[in-house]
Amino acid sequence: MARDKNLWAAKVFGLIKGGNVDGAVAQVKVAPTVADIVRLQGLLAALPQTAAQRQLDKTIEEQRELLAAPRLHRSP
Repeated sequence: MARDKNLWAAKVFGLIKGGNVDGAVAQVKVAPTVADIVRLQGLLAALPQTAAQRQLDKTIEEQRELLAAPRLHRSP
């Protein structure tokens, strides 16, 4: 069965649009892959920048860098 590659990003984006930024941050910290985080960043580019959005962007970028490090890759 094929897995929708945008499923995780869409769910986290839904949390953010719904105002649950803390829940979104928790999900970002357990993101499955770097590609999922990049997809989420693409979705977030469409939202207007607010103070909370800038903080979320910073957190997402930090997690992307951590997950990209070879020692932190998660097994499939």
